[in-house]
Amino acid sequence: MATADGFHPDFAETTQQPATNRVHHIKASEINSDTAQSEGLRRFAALSGRSVGAEKLWMGETHASPESASANHHHGDSETAIYVRSGNPEFVFHDGVQEVRIKAQPGDYVFIPPYLPHREENPDPDNTAEVVIARSSQEAIVVNLPELYPLSASQ
Repeated sequence: MATADGFHPDFAETTQQPATNRVHHIKASEINSDTAQSEGLRRFAALSGRSVGAEKLWMGETHASPESASANHHHGDSETAIYVRSGNPEFVFHDGVQEVRIKAQPGDYVFIPPYLPHREENPDPDNTAEVVIARSSQEAIVVNLPELYPLSASQ
């Protein structure tokens, strides 16, 4: 779309894209919450298509407040890898028969397959749970759901 700025009436507006031929350094103070969210969690983006020009990866972190639970959700066709930095988050999904709860602690890793409905919980009354997340998409995909659906036989 061309814009008229008084001096260059034929120049199109451009959005500067991050350079893909250099190393990018995102400081902890530079992560931002302008990313997909679910009620009960606070997600922060660090590395993404928007921030560093990533084409196949999104990375950031999630903070779950004490005694909180996220909305039920899935991450589309994205694989999600989680590293527990602090706290004792719990990851809940339905295996087709019943809810399954994975209780994690600092240093643990958790893998969430594509399209798997799940939620994160932090039952601790005093401490925030913090996890580092990597996804196989350039932006965070979050599809919030009204309930935790059981897995179908095809999954």
